[in-house]
Amino acid sequence: MNYAGMNYADRGGMNAAGSSSMSPRPGTDWGPIIVAVILFVVLSPGLLFQLPSRTRVVEFGNMATSAIAILVHAVIFFCLLTIFVVAIGIHVYAA
Repeated sequence: MNYAGMNYADRGGMNAAGSSSMSPRPGTDWGPIIVAVILFVVLSPGLLFQLPSRTRVVEFGNMATSAIAILVHAVIFFCLLTIFVVAIGIHVYAA
């Protein structure tokens, strides 16, 4: 888009009266924050489960962790957060 002949108000900024020339935006999007907090609690290694554990592939509620388990849980966290926020598009707006 060529902005050469447009003034600031035409590009979506404030007009001379001080109001936005675009439609009003909703409040803050809390969806990604809520999803990230829930996934962080659920995927904390050793809290509910640990993948991989020290003696087995999966161990439940052992409250212990290792470096490889932290890495695996971080990758799972990133994948699920990307799916929920980007692909599905979870949005929670606060006014």
